[in-house]
Amino acid sequence: MKRPFLGELEEVVLLTVAALQELAYCASITQTIDQQMARSISFPTVHTTLQRLEEKGFVSSQMGGATSERGGRQKRLFTVTVAGQRALIECRQVRSQLWEQIPTPVLQLWGV
Repeated sequence: MKRPFLGELEEVVLLTVAALQELAYCASITQTIDQQMARSISFPTVHTTLQRLEEKGFVSSQMGGATSERGGRQKRLFTVTVAGQRALIECRQVRSQLWEQIPTPVLQLWGV
């Protein structure tokens, strides 16, 4: 059986969940991506991506406590699963291997 594919947006959302740890819920993930990447992403897009990641087994979720700031509603908190950890590690390894294949003169030309 093939491993589920991890797209770029899924990777970014999954990395953000990993970075935020116990503070990873849809609004905080959306805000962090907007701030860290200077990339505007909508709340529904992040929500859909989180659902996809959960279907693939890369994240799990549970309901957090109700807060007054949310009108007594609970937040759905996300955590990276072992499968999600493996997927992120694999993505990092693949990207590193590709970067290492770029000739040094090209990297110097790019200012890297």
